[in-house]
Amino acid sequence: MPLEILSPAGSFESMTAAVRAGADAVYFGAGGFNARRNAKNFGDDELASAMRYCRLRGVKTYVTVNTLVTDRELQEAKGLVARLNELGADALIVQDLGMVRMMRALAPDLPLHGSTQMTVHSLGGVLAAHKLGLERVVLSRELPLEEIRFICQRSPIEIEVFCHGALCMSYSGQCFLSSAIGGRSGNRGLCAQPCRMNYAFFGGAPSPLLSLKDLSAAGHLRALSEAGVKCLKIEGRMKRPEYVALATKTYKDAVREEREPTRAEMERLRAVFSRDGFTDGYLTGKKGENMFGVRDEQSAREAKAVYRQAYEIYKAEPEPPCVPVDMKFCAHAGQPVTLDVRDADGFEYSAQALPAESARTRATSAEEIESGLRKSGGTVFEVRRSVIELGDNLRIPMSAVNALRRRCLEGLETVRQKAPERRAGEWEAGLHRGGHSGAPGFIFSFIRLEQLSQKLFDLSPDYIYLPLREIDRQRDAVAGLLQRGQRVGAVLDRILFDSQWPEQIEMLRRAKALGVQALVCGNLAHPALLSGLGFELRGDFGLNVMNSQTLKELKALGLSSATLSFELNLAQVRGMSHTLPTELIAYGRLPLMVTENCVIRRRTGECACGGAPAAIIDKTGRSFPLLPESGHRNTLYNADKLYLADKTADLQGLGVSYLRLCFTTENARECEEIALAYKKGGGRAPERATRGLYYRGVE
Repeated sequence: MPLEILSPAGSFESMTAAVRAGADAVYFGAGGFNARRNAKNFGDDELASAMRYCRLRGVKTYVTVNTLVTDRELQEAKGLVARLNELGADALIVQDLGMVRMMRALAPDLPLHGSTQMTVHSLGGVLAAHKLGLERVVLSRELPLEEIRFICQRSPIEIEVFCHGALCMSYSGQCFLSSAIGGRSGNRGLCAQPCRMNYAFFGGAPSPLLSLKDLSAAGHLRALSEAGVKCLKIEGRMKRPEYVALATKTYKDAVREEREPTRAEMERLRAVFSRDGFTDGYLTGKKGENMFGVRDEQSAREAKAVYRQAYEIYKAEPEPPCVPVDMKFCAHAGQPVTLDVRDADGFEYSAQALPAESARTRATSAEEIESGLRKSGGTVFEVRRSVIELGDNLRIPMSAVNALRRRCLEGLETVRQKAPERRAGEWEAGLHRGGHSGAPGFIFSFIRLEQLSQKLFDLSPDYIYLPLREIDRQRDAVAGLLQRGQRVGAVLDRILFDSQWPEQIEMLRRAKALGVQALVCGNLAHPALLSGLGFELRGDFGLNVMNSQTLKELKALGLSSATLSFELNLAQVRGMSHTLPTELIAYGRLPLMVTENCVIRRRTGECACGGAPAAIIDKTGRSFPLLPESGHRNTLYNADKLYLADKTADLQGLGVSYLRLCFTTENARECEEIALAYKKGGGRAPERATRGLYYRGVE
């Protein structure tokens, strides 16, 4: 089956451009619950018109409802989901697990697709999506072809990948840079793109250190198809209709003709929009300096020359027919004249006229009938085949043939535009369950075991969290902690390709042999793959818990606790229904990005994964630490430390079971001082401290 081309539609004009250019499906936003809230998006009247327009032309409509939502917002989203089900959207694209739960109840027949914001990048993530009831998931853009192939060959659901458009520096769904800097959350559709700004290493000149070129899978379409990919997705709901038309036509023509895009086609795409060209570095595994680029003024000027060419793709009149139909015409003496029209999707319509009269002079020929039937100009239909049963010596006015043709095609238009019949379910949030009623316990989270001193141990934290790799490196020391009764949680990397899992499993076996009982899971893949190993599974911040319904879904996936999103404010935390014990990150440098491309390497040109942490400096002089992760990845941390030790009264009565203190760049003495301040309440905030988003919230 050929690859489906899925095109962006940030406006009605862009949707028209995509359809005219050959898109098999379009995706667009509705209401305020989509990851491009600054796009024009579609109002209620436009939604109905858009879906009728696309259904008539055989183009599927996928509606993005892919932001994180709070408990209060779920009630508003409920009405939107019910309306989209009624209007006949072909699928909803979703990120929030609580929304998935609500959608399954409200619209049990409506297909759900997992957004790239779900950070699904392994077979385990795909299996979890399947368990959640999703029929398709779009993989993270960072995956190389061999990882995509491995997933597709074993996936129980459809796999979609991006083939063209902007690349985020961070894994989608794991970027908090925009919300931390300006309160505009990428997880809620308002990313301000601070990654495109200039940053500097200490002593270096400012440059766009985090700005990647645009992705292009040109040259790899056949390989993706052979790997088992179902759909190629073009990014660009914020782009002009001309961009949408040109990108859609380029990839659709290539897929239809079973070839790769030509150099001339890619040059037109580069001219209409690119950031210093395109990159396939993730697909090929050739990461590094050649993947970075910015949009310059010369490129913007070149684009104007291509706009007219692209404009003609979707503004040419009349509209080219795009729906092939078969016709059967019957005329026999004494019987009504009939015309039956049927399309390839199985829709059909029939009409009748009065019986034909006997010819007085010349009988009407089958050729004349066929000529009249094929006059479908001005419609979306193209007559592919006609069967004519014509009795002897009959005279049929061509006006009657034309009238039958018009009635059938108009009737077929109506049939095709009709929304599918679907069940409408019910959903309610359920009874509110209060959380932990006493003072919350404490979890101390470390990057390195050397940060843990005897004084910290004597404070009796409920859990100590350490990276799994650090536990494996320090097995003897960890064994000593466990023998003294300390509960230890092994923190799993949020990003783990399938090729990395064999090594992880070996480390997990050694950790279990030590006596480690808990795993801290930051991705959907973790519970899907590890639920049978006998560990307690605890949810990390990477699961983006923003509402009570998500807690219910995580409980169903086998988790025993969950860390709440640090994009919530304290009032929202207090209002949650706690169906699981919950954690709140109360101290530390918040992790703002996890990157597949090593930023540290950009400083020296060499791998620095085993060296000291680096930092990048923004235009205000703030320094954002970069810590190496497994797989030559980086985590970018906030310049300012979250500090709430002097606000402990505000942290009581939230319903959370634990406060987590996250130590990253601190030494053991600094960790001691911070932990004591939280235990006793008070203390002095660091000079450049932040309250995070707990008081101001995010948009």
